[in-house]
Amino acid sequence: MLQRFFIPTFSSMCPAWVLTCLLSACMVPSTSLAQSWGPRNLAALKLEAQTRADRKLPPVDHVGSEDMRTALSNIQSLNPDEWANAFMAIGDEYVKQADQVLKTEPAIAAQKYKQAWEVYNAARWPTENSDRKKVAYQKALAAFVQYGQLLTPKMEVVRFPFDGKEVVAYLRLPTGVRPAPLLFAISGLDTRKEDMVVTNDLFLKNGVGIFAIDQPGTGQSPFKIDVGSERVFSAALDFLQTRTDVDAKRIVVRGQSWAGYWAAIMGYTEKDRIRGTVVHGVGIHGYFSSQWQDKGLATEEYLFDLLPARAAVYGVQTREEFLAYGPRMSLLTQGFLDKPSAPMLLINGLKDTQQPIDDLFLLMSHGDPKDVWMNPAGGHMGRSSQWSAPQITEKVVLPWVLRKLQIGAKN
Repeated sequence: MLQRFFIPTFSSMCPAWVLTCLLSACMVPSTSLAQSWGPRNLAALKLEAQTRADRKLPPVDHVGSEDMRTALSNIQSLNPDEWANAFMAIGDEYVKQADQVLKTEPAIAAQKYKQAWEVYNAARWPTENSDRKKVAYQKALAAFVQYGQLLTPKMEVVRFPFDGKEVVAYLRLPTGVRPAPLLFAISGLDTRKEDMVVTNDLFLKNGVGIFAIDQPGTGQSPFKIDVGSERVFSAALDFLQTRTDVDAKRIVVRGQSWAGYWAAIMGYTEKDRIRGTVVHGVGIHGYFSSQWQDKGLATEEYLFDLLPARAAVYGVQTREEFLAYGPRMSLLTQGFLDKPSAPMLLINGLKDTQQPIDDLFLLMSHGDPKDVWMNPAGGHMGRSSQWSAPQITEKVVLPWVLRKLQIGAKN
């Protein structure tokens, strides 16, 4: 059987939109990762941050231009606590405004709590590796839960036990659909389960619920990444089977960026319990090599602090520890790739500098046939000037998910 390709065509092969790093002036390759890391100075950081906010580009696509401008005006160094404090001050004001109108104008309060979360989320990004970034994350969680309670339909905070610890996730079900099919959404390296809720409204409108969970090593996950960490997602499926309002026989998994790894592995380990899996960002073998990481850590596609973010999910502190940790995670080395799997949709961009495109080709070349959407002009996760993240979700991911869940599109 042939692999199936869905590759967009373009009138001109223009490059992916240009992104530049927001990193510190000095690179510290093998010592503490507590400070900003990389080649960019403060002026470059401010310029790129404002440009991305103005153009609604990740990871600050949810931060308003004026909020970004205000925060940057109060940042005078590359110290991570100073970054966090500048955004937290704006978030605190939004929370104050929300609290004032909570009882009288809940719709306005909801919007203010969401805006608070957006800037708190920027404050803690990409990883909570300083005292004030940790405070910002806690404030982000509090604001987001407040926001979730004011949504229609509401967001439920759910908890389930695993390996003697408690796992926290979110569940949001479409109105009038019971039991509801689900999109099982796993956050990536620097996103969190909150991001998975706010970016998937389109599925709710089509009668698909959202289950959002942090990948190991991030957010509220009590576990770091290691071989076998995918068992927490199996425990999540066990939990969902106890819910009478969820159709546990109609679940599609979606992992974005780093979490594409988990989406791929669940395609093998949970092939009998899921309808399919969207591997949106494909790092499954070459990504873990020291050769790729040596190259990839210098990417200007990432905003800033890439090494600290990648090291944090393993719980390591130095570049050497990080490079030594990854190779055992390879799905090829672990023997998964030729096993039977659930249907898979592989998505990425040919010009991705954060994950090797060769991993997409490797995954599609083994095992059962896969559907593939590869953007020749795209960078990470297939994004380009012609294909934004929302467009890829709407035109590529949503139709595929609805087909696997046997639902007709309503949008």
